[in-house]
Amino acid sequence: MTGKTTVNLPLRIYGRSAELDAVAALSDRLRAGHGGALLLVAEPGLGRTALLARAARDFAAGTGPRPGSAAPADCRPPLAGGPALLRAVAGRIDAVPLHRLCAPVGAGPGGAGPGGGAGPGAGPVDPSALLGGFAGGPLLLCADDVHRWDAASRAALGVAARRAPGHPRAVGFLLSAAEHRADDPGLRGVPVVRLGPLEDGPATALLDALTGEDADPSVRDELLYEAEGNPALLTALVARLSPDQLRGHRPLPRPLADAAVLLGTVGDRLAALPADTRLLLLLAAAAHAADPDPDAVGADAAQVLAAARRAGLDPAALDPAETEGVARSDGGRITFGGTLLRRAAYDSEPSSRRRAAHALLASSVDAERHRLLHLLHRAAAADGPDARLAAELVAAAAPGTPTSGTERTAALARAAGLTAPGNARTTRLTDAAEYARQAGRPRRARELLAGTRDAAAHDAVRGRAELVRGALALRDGPVGDAYEALLMAAARLDPYDRERALAARTEAMGAAWAAGDVAACLAALAPESGPAFPARVRVTESGAAGVPESGSVREHQLPARGHPLPARGPAFPPDPLSDYRAGLRTALRGDLPAAREPLRRVLERARDDDDPARLLRAGVAALVLGDAGAACHANARALAVARSRGLAALTPQVLEHLAYAELRAGQHARARAHAQEGLRAAHRAGQRNVAAHQHAILAMIASVEEDAAAVAAQAGAALAVARPHGLVQAATLAEWASARADLCRGRAGEAAARLGPLTRPGPHRGHFAVRMLALPCFVEAAALSGEPAHARAAVEEFAVWAAQGCDPQAPAQLARCRALIAVPEEADALYALALVRHEWAGGDFERARTQLLYGMWLRRRRRPGEARSRLRDARVAFERCGAPAWAEQARAELRAAGEAPAPAPAGASPVARLTPQQLRIARCVAEGATNREVAARLCVSPRTVDHHLRNVFALLGVRSRTELARLVDRAEKG
Repeated sequence: MTGKTTVNLPLRIYGRSAELDAVAALSDRLRAGHGGALLLVAEPGLGRTALLARAARDFAAGTGPRPGSAAPADCRPPLAGGPALLRAVAGRIDAVPLHRLCAPVGAGPGGAGPGGGAGPGAGPVDPSALLGGFAGGPLLLCADDVHRWDAASRAALGVAARRAPGHPRAVGFLLSAAEHRADDPGLRGVPVVRLGPLEDGPATALLDALTGEDADPSVRDELLYEAEGNPALLTALVARLSPDQLRGHRPLPRPLADAAVLLGTVGDRLAALPADTRLLLLLAAAAHAADPDPDAVGADAAQVLAAARRAGLDPAALDPAETEGVARSDGGRITFGGTLLRRAAYDSEPSSRRRAAHALLASSVDAERHRLLHLLHRAAAADGPDARLAAELVAAAAPGTPTSGTERTAALARAAGLTAPGNARTTRLTDAAEYARQAGRPRRARELLAGTRDAAAHDAVRGRAELVRGALALRDGPVGDAYEALLMAAARLDPYDRERALAARTEAMGAAWAAGDVAACLAALAPESGPAFPARVRVTESGAAGVPESGSVREHQLPARGHPLPARGPAFPPDPLSDYRAGLRTALRGDLPAAREPLRRVLERARDDDDPARLLRAGVAALVLGDAGAACHANARALAVARSRGLAALTPQVLEHLAYAELRAGQHARARAHAQEGLRAAHRAGQRNVAAHQHAILAMIASVEEDAAAVAAQAGAALAVARPHGLVQAATLAEWASARADLCRGRAGEAAARLGPLTRPGPHRGHFAVRMLALPCFVEAAALSGEPAHARAAVEEFAVWAAQGCDPQAPAQLARCRALIAVPEEADALYALALVRHEWAGGDFERARTQLLYGMWLRRRRRPGEARSRLRDARVAFERCGAPAWAEQARAELRAAGEAPAPAPAGASPVARLTPQQLRIARCVAEGATNREVAARLCVSPRTVDHHLRNVFALLGVRSRTELARLVDRAEKG
């Protein structure tokens, strides 16, 4: 037993659909009797050899390469360059004689073997021999690593590949080369396909296949991040771990990708370089490693070359690396050919050489102009704790200094590494993690927090670490875990840092809100009691960075755990969150009138505020008060502040709040723009929970502006995260969007089935802040699908909520809901009342929906003239607010009410000859509905549906519902 995971899978291509299509197109061209060529280029480990193997096997089998099929690994030894290829052509080994043709490792000019002698058949190759040396059917010649061939053979191969498309015989060339040799003169003119890193989906599929889907979620994330989309590296990382490590039962090795794994992936490109070149590359990699900017491109060439001169190196030592594509100097920066090469250049060296490299760089950096960088290199060169250097790093990154969040993260992390275990070290790691979180680098924050699990640390210190950990989980993880971590942080911080304790409880309320748990919200919002304490307590010897006030408490001054520190100075000021917390607490208990006053005060204080967190709270208060316009204003101001200050971690959340407020205000175009921006920002910041909410908002907007497929895509993306992370609010919005899309398509029964579990009272229902907003949709769906009893119960509950003034649209929606379930004698007046109330409340989309339902009701009451008037208004309103699918539904109702359709153009589908009612029935049947289901949707009898359907079959000349579905589908697409 080795304790490692055995990776023994058949070769399989993951992703690569575009590349496989290009290879398949070449194969198809050959089978059609035409020649062609293709050059695959990629960095090591990205799978070009595997792709060649697949192409060879599939061509031999007579099939085109397609994603997902397997190919056995090739066991034949490599052959030497062009002469070997000539022998293969002359031998004509059926369709594909071999798929790996390359010079042996260490081959010299002319195909020389490892010993330096000439390989068999070495010498120049005639390109015409490659094209004319065979007879018979199509031939695909696959050659791997052609950049390792001798120059003459490579040039001949390039000439033959370029001539192949116009050659009378069907011969194709599928070649592969390293990325840095893609521009080789001998291969110019051959069409190039570049293989990049795998995207998240294919990389995840590969990892699942390697691990049998048995890896812990956090381990999966680490492996995918570390592999950077490189399938060979991902395979090597999995092979390195034991089953217990994969399942999360044992800690992962650090670094996860060690020198052996990295070197095994990048091959011999570094080992073949001269010693001086490798040392210069180490200096460049060390300079990059110490750079506090994670997005920096390369290393400062002047600093690296200055350090190189101190080490006695000639700057020309970089030339071999540039020749081999390992690194290059360009624009004052030295950049590597890929991140794996840079990591291998650094991690493959012994720690003593890495420290020496940093010492050289430190001596080459101007300590006055670049103080922080100088200190960072000194810290990386240190071989043990150094309290004085750690204090210098903390001082260089203290608040008030011209340093960014990422610079403070780097400084405090290095300072923690130079600090002996204890409160000071844990505090520095925590502060570094918090700065990393604020800078939108959650992965780095979690790495730093992993070093804070020190049972001996003081409760105040551990509480701060839990606060950062909970804040991270709230935005990217199960919100139940975030809630518990934040409450634990509050309990530990209470005796020492009431301000942070209160912030932790408010964040915990946010986690409970996302989970739709009212009881948990109230627990987190419970009023605080107890003696007054200092706002914050310092727990490091030299003062913890990231705390704005001055003063410090040395470790020996900390009280025993569980005992509060004595108050010094004035008493703790009144809680600035008190109105917000009290207002939400009262509202969640159902007393909205009593909640208005404290929430209005929150809004008033935010009018001229420039604190984005307080502005976000004002936006929430405005929505609870039913003032979507004020919520938009507060959130827009918060966005302006967040952008101006570069708050990478807060900006996605601000965009989420703003997009939701605009959605509530009916400003769909603005909401879409902000949600799309927020989605990109959330992905950049690693905030999957925020991204899920943005997807849910986009699904709601798509249910107005786009088709059902767009709604399904956005809702599916939201639910993929919302369900495992417990995001009930996002899940409810996504399901509501799907139901609204069903209503738009006339599928009331499906909409009612979706919304029923979300809107009915009781456990496992929808989110408490969303279910009442979705209730009018459920009433509509239930009424139109023949479930008036369910609709009536929902209307009574909605009436109670509408009376509280939480949503300006609610009074009009209530009148519409009552019209849907009313007797005919009352419905007319209720629809008219709803339209009057819409005039007061605004909102084109909701008003258009009422007009649509009113027109449908009038048509069914055999009042076609009045129906057409209402339906025309609905169609125009839908078009004006950008709801084409809803406008089409209004047009269909207009045609059913007798509106003359536009004449069908010449050559139109036979479907265009159907009457409006026949067309609606045909569409329903094409979607898979039975006659009874169609009757329920269209409010007609099953006998009427049967009559129309027989006429449809006769007019279109079809004999089955399947044929009808195909014909309708073609007509809709064309």
